[in-house]
Amino acid sequence: MAATLSLLRLPVLAQNQQHSHSQSGSKLSTSTQLNCIRKDSNNQQTLFNETLVRFKSAVLPVTTITLPFLLDTKDALAVNGEFGILEGRSFALVHPIVMGSLFVYTLWAGYLGWQWRRVRTIQTDINELKKQVKPTPVTPDGKPAETAPSPDEIKIQQLTEERKELLKGSYRDRHYNAGSILLGFGVLESVGGGVNTYLRAGKLFPGPHLYAGAAITVLWALAAALVPAMQKGSETARNLHIALNALNVLLFISQIPTGIDIVFKVLEFTKWP
Repeated sequence: MAATLSLLRLPVLAQNQQHSHSQSGSKLSTSTQLNCIRKDSNNQQTLFNETLVRFKSAVLPVTTITLPFLLDTKDALAVNGEFGILEGRSFALVHPIVMGSLFVYTLWAGYLGWQWRRVRTIQTDINELKKQVKPTPVTPDGKPAETAPSPDEIKIQQLTEERKELLKGSYRDRHYNAGSILLGFGVLESVGGGVNTYLRAGKLFPGPHLYAGAAITVLWALAAALVPAMQKGSETARNLHIALNALNVLLFISQIPTGIDIVFKVLEFTKWP
């Protein structure tokens, strides 16, 4: 707009100056007239530059706001490769690879949790055995009599040594870290798998794989929600935590056959990359 105004005004300015020169017979020299014209042109150029800068700064916010209203709703559907590599075979195979790894990692996290549980239950067993140990007989001098250790005392000694070895494994911290990683990547890839399916096909496919996957994601969240109560010593929360994760593993196993079928379909209907 500023450029247009500049172009429109320059001829008028020249005509006005010629008319003024012819009527008044001004004594202004030609150099003075040129300086005036240059000054006015500089002012118009400055106005043009300022307007251009403001226009550029306003383009992005306006575009961001109006873009959702200008796009056709059909553009949201993933067809004909509109999303590029996101619809390709490479991106589609990320989900089965990651979820297969998480299944193995789930078993590992379960092992770590069971070992930490073993640390706690061993101490309970030791306390129960100590209650069954008979008092050590004493001699007439009041000294403990030398007798062979009872079976309970031998068992206590074995459990004590086993507990010491388990404590060296730091299973509590390792199980907590494994559970956190499993929760984070599991939820991320569960949602990512559904998004990828929608990108490739423009819709989801309700069925055993989708429902079991959603249930697994919910079970992860529920098991993690029990952690505060478990840290306070609630055995109910601990047992429920174990039950939820056991059910999670069973659902995970049920996902394997349907997941393999989906992988074959991906290989059939998608292309590299």
